[in-house]
Amino acid sequence: MDVMIVPYVESYKDQVVTLVTSIQREFGVPVTYEDQPDLQDIAGTFQKGAGNFWVALMEGQVIGTIALIDRGEQTGILRKMFVYPDYRGAPNGVGGKLLDTLLAWANAHGIRHIFLGTNDRLAAAARFYEKNGFHLIADESLPPHVAAVRMKVDNRHYHRELAA
Repeated sequence: MDVMIVPYVESYKDQVVTLVTSIQREFGVPVTYEDQPDLQDIAGTFQKGAGNFWVALMEGQVIGTIALIDRGEQTGILRKMFVYPDYRGAPNGVGGKLLDTLLAWANAHGIRHIFLGTNDRLAAAARFYEKNGFHLIADESLPPHVAAVRMKVDNRHYHRELAA
């Protein structure tokens, strides 16, 4: 079965919220839907400027998400990368397809620096980011316009520079 990566539309909201919050609970990340105003207003938070939000679909069901926030200064923040357990890794490669979509979009829209935050409970996510060219950076290395919107549960931060 083919996985399709498409931009978010409001009709996916309930499925997106269920996916994101269930995976946060799966890993014991102490955050609720109410703690995530970006999840409450996906279009208003992500789908502006060079930002966007994508869903991975299989048979019309949301199985993964990824988002990019445009922070100006050729900088984007990768957020909300979540994939249901049955679709992680081989053979589906959903995470890779989502990331490739985001990177292609970022390149096409002039983003040169992508930052992301994650939680140390998500060890597999850290390995995925590192395997895909992201480098762990110290919290104090975050540019102010990125640090200003960091999530309180994020205790590991990564950066990737895109070719001009």
